Formats: sequence, structure tokens, C-alpha cells
Amino acid sequence: MNRKIKYTLLVFVTLLSVFGTSCKKWLDLKPQDGLIRDEYWQTKEQLDAAVMGCYASLLGGSNIPLAKYLFIWGELRADMVVPGLEISSDDDESKLSGLLRDEFDIMRTQIASTNTLVNWEAIYKTINYCNTVIKFAPEVINRDKTLTQTALNGYLAEAHALRGLMYFYLLRSFGEVPLKLEPTYNDSQIGAIAKNTQQEVYQQVIKDLLFGSENGQVTYGSMAEDRGRMTKFSAYTALADAYLWNEEYQKSIDACNKVIESGKYRLLPNGTQQTDFYNTVYFNGNSVEGIFEFQFDNQKLNPFAPMFGITGREFRAADWIAEGGLFGTDLANLSNKDIRGNGTSMFEANSAICKFTNFRTAATSFTHWFAYRYSDVLLMKAEALTWLAPGNSANGTQAIELVGQIRTARNAQAFVADKFIEIPDPALTANVSQYVFEERAREFAFEGKRWYDILRNAKRGNYANEKLLIDIVSASAQPSKQQTVINKYRDHRSHYFPIYSYELQTNKALVQNSFYQ
Repeated sequence: MNRKIKYTLLVFVTLLSVFGTSCKKWLDLKPQDGLIRDEYWQTKEQLDAAVMGCYASLLGGSNIPLAKYLFIWGELRADMVVPGLEISSDDDESKLSGLLRDEFDIMRTQIASTNTLVNWEAIYKTINYCNTVIKFAPEVINRDKTLTQTALNGYLAEAHALRGLMYFYLLRSFGEVPLKLEPTYNDSQIGAIAKNTQQEVYQQVIKDLLFGSENGQVTYGSMAEDRGRMTKFSAYTALADAYLWNEEYQKSIDACNKVIESGKYRLLPNGTQQTDFYNTVYFNGNSVEGIFEFQFDNQKLNPFAPMFGITGREFRAADWIAEGGLFGTDLANLSNKDIRGNGTSMFEANSAICKFTNFRTAATSFTHWFAYRYSDVLLMKAEALTWLAPGNSANGTQAIELVGQIRTARNAQAFVADKFIEIPDPALTANVSQYVFEERAREFAFEGKRWYDILRNAKRGNYANEKLLIDIVSASAQPSKQQTVINKYRDHRSHYFPIYSYELQTNKALVQNSFYQ
């Protein structure tokens, strides 16, 4: 896989000369005016290189790397991450500047359109690469007679699936966003683009992911390739996630079943020791548990060392997690522990988040970013079963069994924060749902999923469980600002980010999200 990534990064550099940066607009990858694109799209090798460029773009970003944006968007408004620096007074807060200030403002629900971390440029860069492949790949089959229609569809499936996943991140983070489905390949292509509705964005996400799942490759020939590229089954995984978001539960179950029945993924065996679990799933990556991972390597380091390192770290685990409130502890036998907890997700002694940095230095910081793992499929199916027919005991039993598979494999503890984790009555839908929700927190700690899990569960049934979100954000708020935070989050428009001010300045068709007007 190292050879593949080096090749991918070389392709990325090559493509930057093809889709260069001739001006600064909200979509920032395009060639210089006057470039004759027909000079590029000639052979299947060039098509392959263009598709590899889509994946290479995941390792880059804009002001900061894309993986860091995804962590920030998925974690900072929730309850599991706090500032790495101790902020104990207004004076401490006043000393923050730049990036740290923007991060702190998100964690304190003081989000403004000038906050650089609501910049969506990194996502749209990848979308533009995908748009370019989707637009021009069909031309190659007329020029290279060795390219088959099946192979072409496979390449298109990767671009569609990756574009669908990128728009799904935008949908969950911003709500209404512009749907840009044509490539920006010269300056004359740039124009004012208005936002689309959430439903329109969702429909495009489903359309892209369906194309990816129906036309994607089953395998690229190796575990590393299959985890680093969008296969049929990674597209089905993202599709299950999107259906779950939109409360289309049977469709989510069906998509999960496609992944489960493929036989290509499994949990590590029951009894796996913590070191083996960490090394296999996180340190080395591309494991039998992985589904789609951003392929950082020693040629392209991840951004996690400064984010989570002990010296000058930006983020740490919330105190309630470091104090045993998430994973639990067996005080009678300290070696008997949840293998996802202390030493895997974080260190209890200093609250350091270590999932992406354990056993690594700044020079060897190339742990992957994990977009999807197999446990996600099992827990998504459990959640969909729970709500497919509320009160259905058979479905609730299946959901509990799926959670149980993960708890057994991870040696989950029965006592957490002096509370016994009881298996719920399968007919009590709210209790089963909470059981699944809490297990997702343990399984995906610090993997950029927590805020989306909170919001999805809260907004279900027209915000029938708004209290879940309010309780979590209010518990994380400063006591003096708790009521202000509660009032803010009761306005459902606040659950999505504002549009970055630069985008409003350069794209006059955009209108600020209504909460921030």
C-alpha cells in the first residue's frame, strides 16, 4: 500500500498541474485558462490516475487538512472533547488567538461566520476532482479501445461514491449547501451558485451512493486497496448511514445486510488482547474491521500529532471520560478492561487522546483516518432495527444481539461510573435506542461521529428526542452560560454551521443560514 500511496501522491501533484489554482474562489481546483483538456483524457492509465487524484485530495485540505475538519465538525460541538489547554478564566480565554480561538469558540457554541473552521473548501476540492472524473471519463472509452464499459463504470462508481460521501458530510454539517455537479476546469466556469435544500442534497447523496454500490468493484485485489478506495461495499456502508439519517430504516437495514453478507469484514475474535486490537485496527490500519480509511503514510503524514500530542496539544478527552465514565473499570481486576478504553482511545492519567498517536512520533504520524469500520455497520443496523417498528420485540432483540457482538468482542465492562449497564427490554424502543447510542460512543470515541450521532438521535421524529441533545450540550457548557446554550440549541437552525464569510463575499448567490443572519 505504501507504493500505492506514493503513486497516488505523485498523481495528485500531476493533477494539480492539470487542475491548477488559477484563482481563489469557493471551488479552488481547476486548470489554467486555455488548457486543452483533450490532451489529458486519452488513456485508461490517465483515467486511473485521475481517480487516484480524488483519493489523494482526501489527504490534503485547504487551511487545514480535511481529516482535521472532519474531526472538528464531528466532535467539537458534542461532549467528548475539550480544549487541550486549561481554560480556567476569562483571562486565559483572551490569550487565545487564531486557530485555537476558532476551536474554542465552536466548543463554547460561539460560532460566527468568520470562524475559519466552517470553511468548506477542502470538501469541495475533493468534489471537484470527482466532478471532473464523472464529466470526462466517458470520453476515454472512445479513445482507448482497451477500456471496457465495465471498467469505466467501476471508475465512475468510485467518483460518484466519494462525491456522495463528501456531500453527506456537508449535509450533516451545514444543512443547505450548493450542489456543484459540474467540474470547474477553467476560470470562465466560475459563477454564482445558490444553496440547495436539504432534501435536494440528500437526494443527490443517495443517487451518487446508489450508483457507487451498483457499479462499484467488489475488490481491487488486496486488503489495503479495498480499504483505501470506494468499493461496492464501502458505498453500501455510506448509503446505510445516509438512509439512517433520513429515517428510512428498512433501506438502511438492507444496505447493512449487503455489507454483512459480503463476508469481507468481521470483528476481531473475542478475547483479542488490547495491544493486538490497537495495533491491528488503528496502528497498522487496513484491517479486516476496516471499510474505508484515508491512507496517510510516511510520505504524507496526518495532522494528528499536534492535535493530540502531550506538548501543545489542541484537544484532550473530557474529564468524565478520563475518570471512567465511558468505558468503566473493574476495580477488582484492573487488567480486565474494555480494550477500547484506557490505552486505546485515551489515557486516563492525562486525558490525552491516543487513538491516532499511540506508539508514534511526530515523524511517524501516519495512522489513518477511519471513515467507516465494520462495527459501524452492525450498530447502524441495530439502530435501524430499533426504530423500524417501535415496540417490536423481535427487532429489539436483534438490535440488542448486534450490540452484544461488539460488547463481547471488546470486553466491555458491566459497570461504568458506578452504574450497571443493563440489557434493555427489547420492547422498550427508547431504552434499546439509548443502549445502541451509548455503545456508539464507546466504539467510535474521537472518530468524528459523536455530534452526528447526537443530532440524528435528537432530530428523529421531528425532534421527538430533543432533550437528548439539550442535556448533552448543557452538561458541557460553562455554568454561567448554560441557559444561553440551552436557548440557542432549542432553535433547531443552530444545529448546522454558518456559511463561511469568504464564501458569501465571493459567491453573491449564497444566502447565510438563517440562524446566523
